[in-house]
Amino acid sequence: MAWFWADAPSNSNIDGSARSSGKLTCPVSGGSSDQSACPVMHASKGRDKLNGGSLLNPLNNMPAFISSKKQPGQKLDLPEDRSLSSIPRGSDGVTNWEYPSPQQMYNAMVRKGKIDPNTGEEIPEDAVESMVFVHNFLNEGCWQEVLEWEKPYTDKTHVAPRLLKFTGRPDQLSPRARWYALLGKLFPSYYSGEHPFDRHDWVVLRADPMSADPENPGFKKIRYVIDFYGGPDDEEGFPSFNLDVRPALDNSSNAKDRFIRYTKPIIDEYFGGANK
Repeated sequence: MAWFWADAPSNSNIDGSARSSGKLTCPVSGGSSDQSACPVMHASKGRDKLNGGSLLNPLNNMPAFISSKKQPGQKLDLPEDRSLSSIPRGSDGVTNWEYPSPQQMYNAMVRKGKIDPNTGEEIPEDAVESMVFVHNFLNEGCWQEVLEWEKPYTDKTHVAPRLLKFTGRPDQLSPRARWYALLGKLFPSYYSGEHPFDRHDWVVLRADPMSADPENPGFKKIRYVIDFYGGPDDEEGFPSFNLDVRPALDNSSNAKDRFIRYTKPIIDEYFGGANK
């Protein structure tokens, strides 16, 4: 999902359970276990250098430059305008991440062999704009979930978090996704057991005056794991998505945050009235 546009750094030489906390309904169909459903430039054997050795930008695992020009034999004129996200970039905290234009997305998928440039059979040209809409929609939903997790810290520091970088890991199930799959086998009436159709890891910068990070002074790196699940169609027949967004269990602080977040509804229900 997280296919933002990251220009090369200036000093670079390159050209219904816990997971249902983020449920989104989208008026465009989408969602597949195939990597073609997510045009993030996933690492692949021997393909980190694409077409003449273009290196990948470490911020988003994408080539430093993708053309906005129309492909040879392309029939439709796809929009070349890029949309600005609501997500601040960790590099400076002033500018926001940009999403690729439909034409750039199409070109990226052609480079990866996800679309046959002669037939366009895998993903029709007229589906690209919808794909861009779905991906942008889901990324914005992910960021809103991140902001909810970060709110206790933001309220203390009054400094908004930033997204530093992200990585697509569709072939690596998170421990929790494996656990849900196991529960689905043991208790199929309560858990679907389906695998997420995608996974991403986002590294967020959280304001921390005590941080000793030389690369990001005053900020602490927090890794988030995001599993994307396809949900059932809503009442109007539109697809829905479940976003399982949570801090990775990299340290005791993240574990504490998760414990508080997941137990708070129970504590409020059974003990909240005692203080009223």
